[in-house]
Amino acid sequence: MKIPELLSPVGSYDSLYAAVRAGADSVYFGIEQLNMRAKSVNAFFLEDLEEIGRIAKDNSIKCYLTLNTVIYNHDLKLAEALIKEAKKCGIDAVIASDYAIIQLCDQEGMPLHISTQANITNIQSVAFHSKFADVVVLSRELTLKQIEEISREIIRRDIKGPSGRLVRIEVFVHGALCMAVSGKCYISLHTQNASANRGACSQNCRRPYKVIDYENGHELLVDNEYIMSPKDLCTIDILDQVIAAGVNVLKIEGRTKSAEYVYTTTKCYRQALDAIEAGNYDQEKVEQWKTELNKVYNRGFWEGYYLGRELGEWTSYPGNQATQKKVYVGKGSNYFHQVRVAEFIIETGSLKKGDTILITGTKKGVMELQLEEFRVDGIEKSEAAKGQKLTLPLTDKISKGDKLYKIVS
Repeated sequence: MKIPELLSPVGSYDSLYAAVRAGADSVYFGIEQLNMRAKSVNAFFLEDLEEIGRIAKDNSIKCYLTLNTVIYNHDLKLAEALIKEAKKCGIDAVIASDYAIIQLCDQEGMPLHISTQANITNIQSVAFHSKFADVVVLSRELTLKQIEEISREIIRRDIKGPSGRLVRIEVFVHGALCMAVSGKCYISLHTQNASANRGACSQNCRRPYKVIDYENGHELLVDNEYIMSPKDLCTIDILDQVIAAGVNVLKIEGRTKSAEYVYTTTKCYRQALDAIEAGNYDQEKVEQWKTELNKVYNRGFWEGYYLGRELGEWTSYPGNQATQKKVYVGKGSNYFHQVRVAEFIIETGSLKKGDTILITGTKKGVMELQLEEFRVDGIEKSEAAKGQKLTLPLTDKISKGDKLYKIVS
């Protein structure tokens, strides 16, 4: 069984380094406003492309630029500039579904991956897009049986992309699901003039609603379930079946999520893939990974449509159902290289021996550890409070301004 590429979401430099530390094979990100997370993530700009490409190459991972919104005439100049700059900076591919972007990539010789927004559900669509792309992201609504049939037909028909290699299949394995087919929804546009297909979704579907009987005026509050808000996708317990269906790339959703979300989800799926390759993937490990995945942002989990369910599972609560959260405590102030000691200023709250801490930074990603040996203003103590300096032994260098959090239930 060939182990697929693990593709992680990146919405900031923190999450980029978090993905690297956790074992991602590749990352995907958006630039400017031409991506499906333009409203909620605005961390990267045109001038960041070179640095992103450098970080990816230095860490031997691939990086893909998402240009997957609906494109209007006034977007074309920016789109062309982004594609040219991406090629210049060594970005490995563009992810898109709009035919204008597909054509621009073809003209510029930029490798292309077809986005799930294209809603590819059959082998003929794969064959059509193979003229332009080496990777196609299949529709999220397909079952594993349907995916396996497509994968098998690619081999049988010898369908190759522009590189001359067989077209590769990519699917989502973890993260938020949209109630619309392949994410194409217009509720947000109709109600708030904010197009979901332009990266400005206001997430109307995640809210509670009343149902009104127009004949008698009776109102019913839809209770217990948010009927347009699916639970999050999680395939960690059927990952061997996903791989057996012939999938080549496993994609984690979450460019709007925190660095620790990226780190935790990537780490769990990396470990699961390694276990499958080693032949020791089992239920006990699956339960451990699910416990870890529950600690970061989620709306509850189900396995999506992969096992053939006709209807989804809906959330019973609109927001985050993570079993733990981070509380800001302070920031990094110094790192003493010779003795490998990190210094932090406690700006709020307190820390004590035994606490679990989280450190995030634009050059480090994420570090989580238990607080054991530390000093407060140079003296060994068991607790650090607001206004004090905390120092602790730390092999990994921190930078000034790195954020320090306490993890709580």
